[in-house]
Amino acid sequence: MQSGQELERKPLDAAFLAALRERFGDRLSLSAAILAQHGRSETHYEPSLPDAVVFAHSTEEVVALVALCARFSVPIVPFGAGTSIEGNALPVRGGVSVDLSQMDAIVAVNAGDFDCTVQAGCRREQLNAHLRDLGLFFPIDPGANATIGGMASTRASGTNAVRYGTMREAVLSLTVVTPDARVIRTARRARKSAAGYDLTRLFIGAEGTLGIITEVTLRLHPIPEAVSAAVCGFETIEGAVETVVQAIQCGVPLARIELLDDAQIRAVNAWSKLDLPELPTLFLEFHGSENGVAEQIGTVGALASQNGGGDFQWSNLPEERSRLWRARHEAFYAAVNLRPGAVGWSTDVCVPISRLPECIAETRRDLDGASIPATIVGHVGDGNFHVIFPIDPRSAGELREVEALNDRIVARALAMDGTCTGEHGIGLGKQAALIEELGDAVDLMRTVKRALDPQDLFNPGKIFQL
Repeated sequence: MQSGQELERKPLDAAFLAALRERFGDRLSLSAAILAQHGRSETHYEPSLPDAVVFAHSTEEVVALVALCARFSVPIVPFGAGTSIEGNALPVRGGVSVDLSQMDAIVAVNAGDFDCTVQAGCRREQLNAHLRDLGLFFPIDPGANATIGGMASTRASGTNAVRYGTMREAVLSLTVVTPDARVIRTARRARKSAAGYDLTRLFIGAEGTLGIITEVTLRLHPIPEAVSAAVCGFETIEGAVETVVQAIQCGVPLARIELLDDAQIRAVNAWSKLDLPELPTLFLEFHGSENGVAEQIGTVGALASQNGGGDFQWSNLPEERSRLWRARHEAFYAAVNLRPGAVGWSTDVCVPISRLPECIAETRRDLDGASIPATIVGHVGDGNFHVIFPIDPRSAGELREVEALNDRIVARALAMDGTCTGEHGIGLGKQAALIEELGDAVDLMRTVKRALDPQDLFNPGKIFQL
């Protein structure tokens, strides 16, 4: 497995540990099992353990912990569900992992304004279960049942992004504890504001390097009158992607449109016990009125037919749709389990939608020449796709080969004016690509980091090196 950047570690001061015990009691853990749980995630990086874990229950407790860490110069790393992909929450300099998962309250739902406020540890599935009887839902779905705070910190996305946007569009306001132990609220609930710097967007995607998010105010949406899902196999991967591009260009308001190549379909069939034809396949979902959904289906069906698509297989019942999308959300695990004992490495480039067919086709040719099996799956409605490599964690040669393939994929995306990460964040693995992508803008990011966190205690070693 790839090693994270182990930075200089110092053992925790006895006085610091005594102060933690006094303040947090049995919610301070030095247990080897708890440390191990907080030193790994859904990533190919080697574990990197914290020295202590604190389970926080309120913003005020996070403030107290931050003040103690600042006083003793101890690194602090926020932890939610542990589902990040790029080593975003690995404590590479040790210190304290602050677990926010028990801060999971739904603070307020303002149904008339289509918004709500939740604590950072609230999970997206928990929130939607609470909202269902109100006729509302929160659409961002990165696959894993992640915490809302973690989703904001990594600027998460998911299958609904083509219609409803990403966490950047979904968040109205944040409550954040800063490195000097202040509590700030970045905005009010108004749907628009011209009041000063956009601090909300500063902290979204900052991966806990500038502040610890403790509450999030979110936009909500009404549950659609009609929802219809379908799968459609294609003769070629190019035909599937061209259908997506043409549907977007025709203005079809797709709710979800996901691509799984033939290798991924084989993996999904085995993992989720489906029997889909082993072809490049689109998973689609349409939201709206009955008439609107019917019109969308007709348009996309005609485009698919022109691009080598077969018949649509429809899933209109809620339980059928849930089974279909559960299979899509478990695609990562399905791909990894193509090889017993493998670990997963997932890329996540994103390109302008018009360049997507070319980008995916060239990537597939690269993969066909590789010695390691790989699958392609993507949120292709917004130009974002993943390559999932199931790699042998004991093989240095495989690691080098995948690193080279990943570098080619990223370089190709940047040459098309795309990005090295559509939704996973920079974390540990994409720091060089960030500099290539944004150049001197990264120096400005360092300036902001130094101004807010001069001791470099908040999730050090992530996004860039100081």
